Amino acid sequence: MHGYSADKQAYLTRLRRIEGQIRGLQRMVDEDTYCIDILTQVSAATRALQAVALGLLEDHIGHCVKEAVEGGGPDADAKVKEASAAIARLVRS
Repeated sequence: MHGYSADKQAYLTRLRRIEGQIRGLQRMVDEDTYCIDILTQVSAATRALQAVALGLLEDHIGHCVKEAVEGGGPDADAKVKEASAAIARLVRS
């Protein structure tokens, strides 16, 4: 079971909404919409994806990492490193 399992439907709903935003961006480009208006929508979609990522990260730390740390051993160290690497990727993006 993954950390996000309890919120799976909420994540799917949010991702479908983001998918709609991306389709809207494609339509805006196709219709030659003003650049700044497109950039505003890109920013909104980016923030929405970041919110999903932060939620997944919180769920991962609260479930997967927590379980591994409670169990101890090399799996705990691996999960902490994995979470740290995910955080680093999010910060760079």
